[in-house]
Order: sequence, then C-alpha cells, then structure tokens
Amino acid sequence: MEKFLRLTKPVSYLLVIGLLSLGMHLPAAQAGMIGTEAVINAAQTQQQRQHLHDILGRDDVKAQLMARGVDPAQVQARVDSLTEQEVHDLAADIDKSPAGAGVLDSGLGDVLDLAVLVFLVLLITDILGFTNVFPFVKHPKR
Repeated sequence: MEKFLRLTKPVSYLLVIGLLSLGMHLPAAQAGMIGTEAVINAAQTQQQRQHLHDILGRDDVKAQLMARGVDPAQVQARVDSLTEQEVHDLAADIDKSPAGAGVLDSGLGDVLDLAVLVFLVLLITDILGFTNVFPFVKHPKR
C-alpha cells in the first residue's frame, strides 16, 4: 500500500499541472443570450433557402437552366452560398414576380401593344373625319 501511495503522489501532480496548462491555452467560454429576432431570422432564412431549392429543383426549371447552359447542381451550390440578405431578396423577388413573367419578353407583347395603339389612333382620326380608313365608321356629310 505504501508503494501505491508513493506512485500516486507524482501522478496527481502531473495530472494537476496538465489540467492547469490545458486551461491556459483554451479561451474561456463566452455565453450570451440569443434574441428571439435572431432565431426567427435564421429560421426564415432557412425556410426561404429551402423554397429556392424547391423552385430550382423542379423539372421545368432544370430544363430551362440546361437549355441556357447552366448546370442545376451548380445553381443549387450557389444558393447554398448566398448570404441571409441575398436569400431574402431573391425569395422576395420571386414571390413578387407574376407567374409566367418573361413569357412576353420575346417582343410579342410590344408588337401587340403597338398594333392596338395604331388601331386606336386610326379609329379616332376616322371618327373625327380626318381619315377614311374603316368602312364601319359613319362620316358626317360634307
């Protein structure tokens, strides 16, 4: 028993020195309260990021991306690397845009608008008697 006590004394000193030196190298733990707003923002960001992944994971969106030469996996990786503000802005832009936006961007909408404008101008000038374009407009006798 005396031999055991002789061995435990140096081992205990070595253990105390080791624990104290370990405590000097590691910084003290910093604890703080996390605000409710921070938790809600983190949850909303995660939800919006998942919404973006769901949209970009649809087959029709993937087909459009591939048609434009963009790898869908690379798009998903870029969505993961967005900051919280960028995720929020992108999700808000997608939610605000109407379904099918960009369909008339091919110029068809502009041509149609121009045709309606020309028709209305000619109709008004025909009614006022400046032109005689439409046969269904009754002109006053001169």
